[in-house]
Amino acid sequence: MSYLVLSQDDLEMVLRLMAALVAGMLIGYERSFHGRPAGFRTHALVCMASSLLMLVTVYEAHWVRAHADLVRLDPTRMAQGIMTGIGFLGAGVIMKEGFCVRGLTTAASIWITAAIGILSGIGFYFPLVLSVLLTIITLSVFRWIEARMPTQAYYHFEIQLLRFSGMTEESLRSLIEGHGFSIANFSYHMEGEQGIRHHTMILRTTDRTRVTILAEKLTPMETVHDFRIVPTGD
Repeated sequence: MSYLVLSQDDLEMVLRLMAALVAGMLIGYERSFHGRPAGFRTHALVCMASSLLMLVTVYEAHWVRAHADLVRLDPTRMAQGIMTGIGFLGAGVIMKEGFCVRGLTTAASIWITAAIGILSGIGFYFPLVLSVLLTIITLSVFRWIEARMPTQAYYHFEIQLLRFSGMTEESLRSLIEGHGFSIANFSYHMEGEQGIRHHTMILRTTDRTRVTILAEKLTPMETVHDFRIVPTGD
């Protein structure tokens, strides 16, 4: 019976990739908690891809055949060119829709897929298999974890009030904060002809269901001419 025995270098590769994954997760969670588009999974993928590419260089002796001293090769330059080109491809899937930025995780997955392709091309199979498994776990399992982590959600909120509605700035703030939101960047302007006050602000909450409750509260109010709540995350 044969057993799978990992060499010291193989164990070191596992340790380095796992360390990169954990480091990216921790930094990404801080970004996800504050509602930033590049969050938990994006940071984990980018950090792991960087570690993966460094393994190509550090363990070059594992996949580069020995040559005569008169022949000098630098195969890592090809990898550098590939990753530069993939950067443009990844940028193409990042899209801004209103106040939302989408596609960052997809761009990161394209980048690490390119790194995995480089491992395949040089025949570095052990880190290839390991990185594929970690990438699939990051994109699938981590999505489930990310959806259940306590995070702060940010919303761009615009509301139009009738000029003589009786709802002052203080009462508007009380209404919003009473539904579990904190307010930042509060601003307003007046339309002279129509007599409508426009207020814009950024709302923050840790409970995403509060948005629906606030919308249901504002909808039947006669003093509210119009309003819009748009998430600012990915």
